[in-house]
Amino acid sequence: MRLHHVPGSRSIRVLWLIEELGLNCELQLWSLTDGSLRSAGFRALSPAGRIPALEIDGRAIFESAAIVQYLTEREGRLAPKPGDEERADFLSWVNFAETQANILQALNIHHIFLRPESARSIPLMRLDTKRLAVTARAVDTHLQGRETLLTTFSAADCMLGFNIEAVFRFLPFADYPALAAYRDRMQARPAYRRALARAGDDVIYDRDFYEVSDVPG
Repeated sequence: MRLHHVPGSRSIRVLWLIEELGLNCELQLWSLTDGSLRSAGFRALSPAGRIPALEIDGRAIFESAAIVQYLTEREGRLAPKPGDEERADFLSWVNFAETQANILQALNIHHIFLRPESARSIPLMRLDTKRLAVTARAVDTHLQGRETLLTTFSAADCMLGFNIEAVFRFLPFADYPALAAYRDRMQARPAYRRALARAGDDVIYDRDFYEVSDVPG
């Protein structure tokens, strides 16, 4: 099994799940900025040139949600089975995590990657921050009185739990106490700590919090 990975990226979700499942996995590191993800070699693994991709069972799988679903079905653990009462909730939260991650990606582009800075749009940044707040409030409300997204820990927590550290780069954690407590619980899990130790230093964020007012426009 080989996971194609960029430190700080969504591939940590898959690495975390692999650690939770106790599987052996080789890591192949890539860069977001050197153009290698646009190469024909990588696009043979992930057609859109996006991380993660997982080589397993003689094939490559791309997209975090697909990889997570494949691994849980292959191993028969950390996901409700088809027909289970919580199966629909599991699939909903797995895909909700991607909705939230796409908003985070837009904010990353606005705040970090878009050059020159004068090309950045403050109205769009404010809009995406509000959109992120809607998702954070939804999860915060759901988690009140709960330890995990479902009745027990599942791969949906790997999908969404990875997002939360990035969410609090753009939203104040004090406004979402249940979500902040959930983040702390997830980050305390031994498998998460092992995944983070293997994942490498975050190459995306260079500050703790990003204000829209910090950006000229």
